[in-house]
Amino acid sequence: MTSDSDDALSWDGDEGSARGEPVRKKPARTHSGSAAAAPSERPADDPTLPEGWNAVGRGSADVGRLRNEDEDEDERPPLSTGMLLTLGVVGGVYLLYSIGWVVGGMRLKPLANLIVADAMYMPWFVLAVAAPALWFLAVWVLTRARAGWIRVALLLLGVVLLVPWPFVTVGVIGS
Repeated sequence: MTSDSDDALSWDGDEGSARGEPVRKKPARTHSGSAAAAPSERPADDPTLPEGWNAVGRGSADVGRLRNEDEDEDERPPLSTGMLLTLGVVGGVYLLYSIGWVVGGMRLKPLANLIVADAMYMPWFVLAVAAPALWFLAVWVLTRARAGWIRVALLLLGVVLLVPWPFVTVGVIGS
């Protein structure tokens, strides 16, 4: 298969132009002879726009972009690379904590059956396994409008509080 490096720099319809010069097409004429209005020059009450939408005109930062009037103007910027990395690492730690609670809880079950019945042990076992995921979800939802350091601090607090102690004690030493 052969490839020409200039093929990547051209579009269909560029055949008539010299290389490096864009082809400029003339605007289509309507029956009245005037040029068709560009999308950025449509009036706000243009019947072709969906209800609640306005065309953004010249001089605006959003030239040519249609926007909804109901759109939230205070959209949060995307998460930074450091925050995404922190969330991934802490999320992985929480996943390992859930696995640790399963392994440690299953090893602790015979000893716990001497003290409590299965009907009492199982709900708390399930809650202990789900606690890291619930903590992560709660911190994610409740700190959406807060500073990033608050989210990280609460996630790290969960790393300290949710350590799977049955796995750490029984899992390391043995049963």
